Amino acid sequence: MGLSREIARFAVGTPAAGIPASARDVMALSMLDWLAVAMAGQEEPVSRIVRNRIRSEGGTPESSVLGETEHYPARAAALANGVASHALDYDDTHFDYIGHPSTVIVSAALAVAERIDSPGRDFLDAALIGAECACRIGAWLGRNHYQQGFHQTATSGCFGAALACARLLGLRSEQAEQAIGIASTRSAGLKSQFGTMGKPYNAGVAASSGVECALLAADGFTSARNALECDQGFAASHAGEFRDTRTVLGGLGKIYRFESVQHKFHACCHGIHASLEALSELLTRNDLSPGQIEAVSVAVNPRWLKVCDLKAPGTGLEAKFSYRLAVAIAVLGRDTAAPGSFSDEACRSPELIEMRDRVRVFPDEALADTAAEVEIRTRAGNVHGWHHDLARLPGLPVRTERVRAKAASLVGDGAARRLWDLVRSLPETRIREFVQHAGVADRPAAVLPAAAR
Repeated sequence: MGLSREIARFAVGTPAAGIPASARDVMALSMLDWLAVAMAGQEEPVSRIVRNRIRSEGGTPESSVLGETEHYPARAAALANGVASHALDYDDTHFDYIGHPSTVIVSAALAVAERIDSPGRDFLDAALIGAECACRIGAWLGRNHYQQGFHQTATSGCFGAALACARLLGLRSEQAEQAIGIASTRSAGLKSQFGTMGKPYNAGVAASSGVECALLAADGFTSARNALECDQGFAASHAGEFRDTRTVLGGLGKIYRFESVQHKFHACCHGIHASLEALSELLTRNDLSPGQIEAVSVAVNPRWLKVCDLKAPGTGLEAKFSYRLAVAIAVLGRDTAAPGSFSDEACRSPELIEMRDRVRVFPDEALADTAAEVEIRTRAGNVHGWHHDLARLPGLPVRTERVRAKAASLVGDGAARRLWDLVRSLPETRIREFVQHAGVADRPAAVLPAAAR
């Protein structure tokens, strides 16, 4: 059986009773994370530009858009919400494919779920299944696809979004396979856009394309059904590794790789996070102040040097992709969890620039892409080092408390508590009721707390 066929059967044929509760719990946590970062990101310039575009075009009122009181076609809603939830680059990441699953897949699934007013449980299951498909397809495409410049959030995410929507729409496995084929010719996104508005736009386009591919398949649209894996297909033309299908699909339907998703606790590229965690340990354990630090060395897997090693960023968007500036921000005691710390002003700060220029970044092929080693040399000549690997995930209770705290910092404590209560009640709620109470459709930016604007 081909990859597309097996993935399609899993996406639309997996019974709800067979989905483990632990995977649903992680998806619920990612839903809270998605809501918080999307609400906080809705007034970023890129979000406003995209909302203005869809507002000017109008269309059938089907689905809600953050920051708008009107409804829009599901494709347009997925585009706008996908952009908003990735505008701060603060959404969850999965290292199976170095991609951000929820920004694309939740945005697409929510738009279609509201269009048909699906039960909340069905929406959560579809989002989980879509995210799992993105992880599996992304792992099959392999690191070479990413290293050659393709933005896996958008490429693998488009397939996951299409399959999440296919499940919500009740497509047969043959139709879901057609949706994969259509997505194969629609999936796109380049890493060269990192540090610009093009990066969140990649995520929004992938969400919108996923909606479109599923709706077209539901209407009988046909395509090359094995266009993902065939000769001159998506993988062959996009530097896919064609990793062993049996290994990548091992445990499909029983083991949910999405459960190892990483939630961000620093408002920058996830490739920098292991370094910041190691740095935090060093500063705390050795009680070091900025004035004591002579130099900082950061060792990371070489693949990150093409992603987040901008030496002298000039804008807030670029700052999120600079090891040197992120380390300087942390050393000087500024909050790396606050999106405002990565700003145009930070790039121009003489104090930060002086510290930034004392940071050196080195490749180390022995390090996993989830790990980093940081070394601090003090003015007194002492050297302190620490290793951190993000793959060593804490238990779900600890992760939950950290995500809840992050949500509170973005939208306010009261709003975060209310959103978490709503997410936990989703299985017993229709999706339109959830959207209304969550404030997705009637929560313009003016009512957000100042910390979120």
